[in-house]
Amino acid sequence: MKNNSPWLHQLRKDREPTKLIGDIKTDVAIVGGGIAGVSTAFFILRNTDKKVILLEGNRIGHGATGHNAGQIVSFFSRPFHDLIKEFPLEMVAQAHKLIEEDAWELLDVMYTEAGLDIPLSRFTGHFGFASKETLYSLLADNRLRIKAGLRPKEISVVDHADFLDEAEEKYSSLFKKVSHQEILDKLETKESSFIACLSEQKGVVNSALFTERVAEFLVQAYPERFSIYEHAHINKVVLHEAEAILDAEQYTIKASRVLLCTNGFDNLSIFNKSGLDIDTRFHHSLNAIVGYMSGYLEEPIRPPTAISYLYDGLTGDEDSGKPYVYLTRRAYEYNENKHNLISVGGPDISLEDRRQYEKDHEYPDWAKDELDKFVRTIYETDPGKNIDYIFTWHGLMGYTNNKLRLVGAEPKNPILLYNLGCNGVGILPSIFGGDRIARIINGEKLPPSIFDPKA
Repeated sequence: MKNNSPWLHQLRKDREPTKLIGDIKTDVAIVGGGIAGVSTAFFILRNTDKKVILLEGNRIGHGATGHNAGQIVSFFSRPFHDLIKEFPLEMVAQAHKLIEEDAWELLDVMYTEAGLDIPLSRFTGHFGFASKETLYSLLADNRLRIKAGLRPKEISVVDHADFLDEAEEKYSSLFKKVSHQEILDKLETKESSFIACLSEQKGVVNSALFTERVAEFLVQAYPERFSIYEHAHINKVVLHEAEAILDAEQYTIKASRVLLCTNGFDNLSIFNKSGLDIDTRFHHSLNAIVGYMSGYLEEPIRPPTAISYLYDGLTGDEDSGKPYVYLTRRAYEYNENKHNLISVGGPDISLEDRRQYEKDHEYPDWAKDELDKFVRTIYETDPGKNIDYIFTWHGLMGYTNNKLRLVGAEPKNPILLYNLGCNGVGILPSIFGGDRIARIINGEKLPPSIFDPKA
């Protein structure tokens, strides 16, 4: 089976890429043409007078942006109570507000001002789980959220749980008791092991299509200040005190600022000529995770949703030990007919060497089997249903060492800035990161953030 992403299937087939044909000088050079790079370009062009070029080694939206689950979530890869071990409570709370509230507003700004008409749905999604330990972790976070002035998340627990008295004594008023059927209805399953769920705002969008259409808008809206160059491979970046020089094979780009908006697995070298060495290993030592997803079509009867499950039914290969599975349902046009696309993901493998990943490598049977097992056990009411997985895809995710996005200027030379680190949840953090970078470029003095690059 091929790496066959449903998101790339909807991109324009007739669009000719613009390639570099000479040396260029610009105010800002952005490396990476996924949602992070295009969002960063959007806010720099919108909020400054800078001239921007965007350099993509492949095609716009064809990297990690085109090989993901397509869910819009404000999820952090680390619990709130774990983050405050590293950062002040107020700083952690501010970061959550930026992603949970501000990033959604920024997404609306991009969608509206670019005049997009592509499907984008927003709704209440759910996360189901079966263990007391998971519940207590989420309730501990809720207590801290209230202390920090944030709204607690909505957590529902079955009214007959054997630990209910203990939970009420420890975390009174931080959750609500509901019938088991209400939990199962939210999770759209008959699997009775799920005894609690967390409900919050989620959404779905084809992030590759979103990225492509926003990029087209920017080219039209800012013809004198914005250009995109695809198949532009950047091999080397040399940082001076007042500018950066980018080696694009036979051509050279000079820029007052250079931004890395990649998934962190770019094969480029960074040299700093300002007298201080930059540790370039941060983006070569990211944890490389390959995630596997499958998709099939059904009648467009049910509304869009995004549900995730802590599900211990996965086995996979010996490297796939994460029981987290996500399911997304959305409107999807295929062969000019309207359907719902059901996409599921969860199995993954870690790569010791990021160079082991090839975007065209065969989709493994074990991943498809694991996801099919999940669908038939949890989601589909007819386990014997004939399911045609017309889409099977995988994507490379970059997890930073502290599982937080890297957004800001390089401490050893602010000519270089970053908006990178997927950590499994890329859409909202990418958009937030783009706005924050634009503010830095515009000279704003921003308060410290948990996303700041460390010296």
